[in-house]
Amino acid sequence: MKAIRTALLASLTCAIAWGCGDSSNATEPESPSSDLNSTWDVIQATILSTNCVECHVAGSSFARQSGLILTPDVAYSQLVNRAPHNAAARTDGLFLVGTEGLASVDKSFLWEKINAPNQLHYFDHAGYGALMPLGKPPLTNGELEYVLQWILAGAPETEHVADQALLNNTERYEPPEFEAPPVPALGIQLHLGPYDVAPNFEREFYYYQPLDNDEELFVNRVDIAMRSGSHHLILYGFSDDVPAVLMPEPNVFRDIRDPSGSTNLLNLLVTQYHEFVTGTQWPLMNYHFPPGVALRIPSNSGFDLNAHSINRTGEVTQGENYVNLHTIESREVEHVAELLNMNNLDFSLPPNAVTTVTRTFRTDERIHIFQLFSHAHEHMTEFKAFIDGGSRSGELVYIAYDWEHPPILELDPPLILEPGQGLRLEATYNNTTNRTLRFGLLSVDEMMILFGAYYVD
Repeated sequence: MKAIRTALLASLTCAIAWGCGDSSNATEPESPSSDLNSTWDVIQATILSTNCVECHVAGSSFARQSGLILTPDVAYSQLVNRAPHNAAARTDGLFLVGTEGLASVDKSFLWEKINAPNQLHYFDHAGYGALMPLGKPPLTNGELEYVLQWILAGAPETEHVADQALLNNTERYEPPEFEAPPVPALGIQLHLGPYDVAPNFEREFYYYQPLDNDEELFVNRVDIAMRSGSHHLILYGFSDDVPAVLMPEPNVFRDIRDPSGSTNLLNLLVTQYHEFVTGTQWPLMNYHFPPGVALRIPSNSGFDLNAHSINRTGEVTQGENYVNLHTIESREVEHVAELLNMNNLDFSLPPNAVTTVTRTFRTDERIHIFQLFSHAHEHMTEFKAFIDGGSRSGELVYIAYDWEHPPILELDPPLILEPGQGLRLEATYNNTTNRTLRFGLLSVDEMMILFGAYYVD
């Protein structure tokens, strides 16, 4: 992906501020119609059709990747007594949904995918992919209990086996309180803070932390935990041509803005030599690379940690971040992961208007993309990525509605792009302000970025 990487690394200096705000894509579940003839009919009408069918429709990239179509005409036969397309789940002996009642619950890949309250268990399974529904809030507690009762009853198609009153419970899973994760058995733990965030202030800084690794490392799993109020954490490496005079001092907070809000330009100079490594906007992230794929970290490396915390209270708050980098032996690595950073810096959003922006990035080599996730700020209402070129040109491969917590899409099997093909980004913004919005570092500005990871043949 040399053409994309070359064009993008020059713009990395600007890809440093991820916004924050109170935004939710949550929708209340629809009340089931009285003329639905079975529990399955209710699940289809009020859960699958409203949360899943948008992606799992015949001909879509998501249906192809998952081998699963959930439209009413085929959903039952697609789910029940069928092995999942996901290789890791299939190896573990899971079915999408079984008909053996209690014995089928722990063997249900559907239940694994939607059971957000048990996500720590879920993320222990490398290769299972993202939780569902992708890019949306978790199912309500009532919806989860309703599906569970259906599975416990043997997943019938034509009977009423669960009380529809369960659906009145519209509470949703909330992430647990922040706590330090255990140190990896094999790997490295990085820790930032606690650090103060002034009242009614956005604190964003860089903090260079050497790894003191005397040999190269291969990372195949990344865990990130952030204290409440932390909006993002990004790890950057440095390109080989970074001038020695610009290399930051280790273990020093280099704030982007001083207490008055003015930008510390000197602290931004080195960012033009940044190379994105990993990051998240989620308070808790557990990401496994595909089997045999790992990110290579050269010996004597270090990371420039970029943290952004928002305090909209009248009191001082504290931010804190942990990163666990789990490593494997070099002999276990079949493919070295490379990183995508598709960053559109050139757009203008007129005031009090809805605007859709497009930008295409192409590759000059054959690549296998196995991860995608977007980044924008609070005026983004929809972010899409389409294949550009080849027989699948125009096919939707990524979609996000929640700017604050964009989904991390894991592609299994990977999306293969040939030389000359690429991804066309399409982002829609609703600028409700009285000023024109452009690319900028603050949460009141906007961004249009697609991150990801891939490997080459």
